Amino acid sequence: MFMIDPISDMLTRIRNAQAAAHSSVLIPASKLKFAIAQVLMKEGFIEGVEKTEDADSGHPMIKVDLSYEKVSHARKKARISGLEQVSRQGQRCYVKSTDIHEVKNGFGVSVVSTSQGVMTGRSARKRGLGGEMICRAW
Repeated sequence: MFMIDPISDMLTRIRNAQAAAHSSVLIPASKLKFAIAQVLMKEGFIEGVEKTEDADSGHPMIKVDLSYEKVSHARKKARISGLEQVSRQGQRCYVKSTDIHEVKNGFGVSVVSTSQGVMTGRSARKRGLGGEMICRAW
């Protein structure tokens, strides 16, 4: 199947897997997707991320272990309550370091692709770097 926007596919797979309460999800691999997943892992939104291979086709995949909070002994709540893409295939969103704002009063994180790699909006602002605003998670 031909994929138009791989980043939106990744974010949708994560949202759908959390809605279905899966423990992990497989995503077709790329360096950018792996970097985004690592940023989400460092910020505590997902449990873990590793590169694997699809057993059937042998294509490289990224396995994302999803994180949940225990609400009661029988219920769990997804750690990511919202995940939205900012920069899209048809309309890229570039920001200066001064235009990077907090997400949900500091409870969320923005992911920015800068000249020094993919990082959170907070660290990009601290370093004085702008770049492409990829997504926001809260």
